[in-house]
Amino acid sequence: MPYVNIKITREGGPGGTGPSARDKARLIAGVTELLRETLGKHPATTFVVIDEVELEHWGIGGLPVEDYRAGQ
Repeated sequence: MPYVNIKITREGGPGGTGPSARDKARLIAGVTELLRETLGKHPATTFVVIDEVELEHWGIGGLPVEDYRAGQ
């Protein structure tokens, strides 16, 4: 029974809309299919959870993600 947790920042995305319900459905289907193909896991027992984290709650390299990106 695989459990996959995808964490993404909630920030509005390129067009200010962020990942749509369709985008998330594609992620869920794609990860489920990958586990079926690669490991032979049954889709009915595969769980995929997508967590959207507020941007100010995410850090990289000891910095808030916005500060990290500004330095790139």
